[in-house]
Amino acid sequence: MARLPYLDKSDLLPEHQDLLARNINLYRLLAHSPRAARSLNTLARFIRDGSRLDPRLRQMAILQVGYVTRAAYEYSHHIRISRDFEVSDDDIRAIADETAGRPTALEPLAKAVLRAARDMTRELAVSDETFAVLRQGLDDERLTDLLITIAYYNGLVRLMAAMQIDVEDEYLAYLDEFPLPKA
Repeated sequence: MARLPYLDKSDLLPEHQDLLARNINLYRLLAHSPRAARSLNTLARFIRDGSRLDPRLRQMAILQVGYVTRAAYEYSHHIRISRDFEVSDDDIRAIADETAGRPTALEPLAKAVLRAARDMTRELAVSDETFAVLRQGLDDERLTDLLITIAYYNGLVRLMAAMQIDVEDEYLAYLDEFPLPKA
């Protein structure tokens, strides 16, 4: 159960009601601080709509962060979102396999993206070897965007864990289909 109450549009001043255009628990909780919510949403919109990073690779990096941190909210929401960006069910399953060190059919760049997300999540940095593979497959702008994306979602999953944001019922099936690792 969330540590703060979920807000509804009626709880907000008229100038902040647009924060709940998507009525999801994350936004309903962040609305307690409208200016912070807007700032977070600005970077999230850049990651989704302004970045030149391939959307499939972006979504796989986000899913990897959610998987490693066992962040049910982030992971379930981004499984749904990922399907709109050409992330296949096999790609999602490959995240679990790559994390466990099992072989997958993913292309080398996707594997490096997942490794970078795991490294930044667990070790706070990316190994020289992984960075070199990323440099071969991404220009400087896309590489920077990838690392910003991974860093942003690492912060977001920690915020959601601290606030104990609940997964909405309509997203629970994604966790059944693609389970998170046990603690």
